[in-house]
Amino acid sequence: MDKLTTDIAVIGGGVIGVATALRLRADGRDVVVIEPNKPGSGASYGNAGTIADYAIIPVGTPAVLKNLASLLLNSDSPLSIRKTALPTLFPWLIRFAYESLPHRYRDNTSRIADLLSDASSEWLELAAEIGASDLLSAKGCLYLYQTPEAFKAAASDVELRRTYGIAQQLLTPDQVQSLEPRLPQVHGGGLFFPKAINFTDPGQVMSVMEAAAKRAGVEFVRDSVTTISRERSGVRMMASAHSIHARAAVIAAGAHSRGLALQLGERVPLDTERGYHLEFDMETLPVERPVCPTHHGFYFCPMRGRLRVAGTVELGGITAPSNPRRLEVLLANARRIFPTLGEPSRSWMGFRPSMPDSVPVIRPSRGGRDVVFAFGHGHIGLTLAPRTARMVSSILAA
Repeated sequence: MDKLTTDIAVIGGGVIGVATALRLRADGRDVVVIEPNKPGSGASYGNAGTIADYAIIPVGTPAVLKNLASLLLNSDSPLSIRKTALPTLFPWLIRFAYESLPHRYRDNTSRIADLLSDASSEWLELAAEIGASDLLSAKGCLYLYQTPEAFKAAASDVELRRTYGIAQQLLTPDQVQSLEPRLPQVHGGGLFFPKAINFTDPGQVMSVMEAAAKRAGVEFVRDSVTTISRERSGVRMMASAHSIHARAAVIAAGAHSRGLALQLGERVPLDTERGYHLEFDMETLPVERPVCPTHHGFYFCPMRGRLRVAGTVELGGITAPSNPRRLEVLLANARRIFPTLGEPSRSWMGFRPSMPDSVPVIRPSRGGRDVVFAFGHGHIGLTLAPRTARMVSSILAA
């Protein structure tokens, strides 16, 4: 077994872990990233590519709570559960229901809004530093509402975002058509976020970020941490083929972080959303910016040489196989918007680390600042990577 000693060990090589490693290396720290797979090959690759600084509303809301049972038990809904996972997920669902109550929803929205307040500017800065600015697009993001009733029902969310200073524009059906002429006519209207930015290839962004980290002197170890414990002189991590000793550790292992936190005596209510996407290779894309048909709960994501259809939430843990029904529903709903879509070129399923309140865990462990938690980002992990890295850096510098 190889023995490694370092200043800071970052457990997890997704966008949170690699961004954190870059930041700590810029602080002058020796950093090792421990990741069993290719860095950024999980949810950091398979997401919608949006820097969603407008996404201040948590998954759990009073409206979702009102319809929770029907949503979860309908396998075709944007929010569903694998029935076999229900016994394991029951404690998480109870907490999720509580966090969806009006007073908790308002508090969670405020906390998320605070985290997202400078997300776009931080990404613009990081992208320039690592040489990924050419992978950014700044054409905004568009929500679609099929009916006037759905458009009217969104008014409370629009007003809530307005109170937090989110730039947004209400569009008539004709204005939607002018903005995205290849879309079929919608009868409700649209909501446009003009300052939103997105990546044209999240996987390529991760490759550029990994290369920048390596150039900066970050060491990557291809292994999986199985145990973590405190010692008088620091933190000990055991992996399949390595024993790593560090002065401090950052747990940024996404959906796999809960077990490591538990070894340190902390029960964090983290569970897993299973995200899916389909991709269609094409030269001419049907949309120019991320477009979300809100009634279906997914995004059309324009990427280099392909259209990605990404989204929906399936609660089902990290051990069950991919659910073909979720991909079928995604394809069927995508074809409701663009009937001429052919067969998908590829599909993907990955794991989002999800907290019941949709607020990521970014803090020192209760046992001390020698272990920092940076996980549970749900749908805003890509968005919050630079901000999370800065927060972790501040915690370790204190």
